[in-house]
Amino acid sequence: MTPRTEPAPASPEAAPAGTHGQIAAGFAEYLASPEGPQFLNPDAVRTPGPDVPIRTVAADGRHGPVAVRIYGEPAGTDSPALVWLHGGGFVSGSVDIPESDYLARVLADRGTPVLSVDYRLARDGVSFPIPHDDALAGWFWARKNAESLGLNPGLLCLGGAGAGGNLAVGAALYLIDAGKPLPAKLLLAYPFLDAELPPPASGLDESVMAGLPRHLRFTLEDCIRTAENYVGGPVSMAPSYAMPGYADPAGLPPTALLACEYDDARGSTELFASALERAAVPVSLFLAEGAVHGHLNHTAGLPEGQAALDFLARELAAATAA
Repeated sequence: MTPRTEPAPASPEAAPAGTHGQIAAGFAEYLASPEGPQFLNPDAVRTPGPDVPIRTVAADGRHGPVAVRIYGEPAGTDSPALVWLHGGGFVSGSVDIPESDYLARVLADRGTPVLSVDYRLARDGVSFPIPHDDALAGWFWARKNAESLGLNPGLLCLGGAGAGGNLAVGAALYLIDAGKPLPAKLLLAYPFLDAELPPPASGLDESVMAGLPRHLRFTLEDCIRTAENYVGGPVSMAPSYAMPGYADPAGLPPTALLACEYDDARGSTELFASALERAAVPVSLFLAEGAVHGHLNHTAGLPEGQAALDFLARELAAATAA
């Protein structure tokens, strides 16, 4: 497995001057805002996402209806589609954040419909397994209704960013155990898979990392608190569906991974890629050079994010029926 990379910008995500050190709160506290992560470069001039057909349906879930926003129309029955789960540390974000909405518009415009699942957040007493069950509800709805949508159910892929990547892997592990059809491929962007992050294989440039806003750094305390909030108790009681980085990945479908150069969580993505390789699961790893955690959010509508979107589009196009 040789990581593919994109050219690095002059500084992480082309961040504007004056942003460093302005946010003192830790990652967990910052993500307690339901609006979701803010842009690293909020003043950048962004290209709007493509105008594509959009509609919303309700999937039946164990905890009530789950909204699924459908972007685009299939190019044909041999066209893949993607069930997508946004990030936000389990406590923030929605189908409206760029990491979800802009990504879905771009992929749908290229002929790959996206079904974005608006799972319940781990707030106000909600914890695992509710977001996990909502993710599965979205997946099962997509699988059941694929043919009526003009899609091949065997070409349905599943993916997510950050916490959404966790939910995607946890759902796939459940499908293995339940003997249900698996996604044709997993697509994961900087997934949160481990409560205790392993160090990146090649280390981190500490001079660059020190200049990032506090909400883009992951300390051990941040990760433990984020995981415990989602699990609803100590990490030691978390099943593999909740913290899938600790699970045996054998049997998972082919997986595409997007990692970010300046991301404390990069080691978790790299470790998962290695575990997949050892389990003989086909894996592609793309390293976005110059990128920070939340890359798909920060670069939505900017040239800096194009290579990552191209990688995900290629991986979707290469999916084969499960």
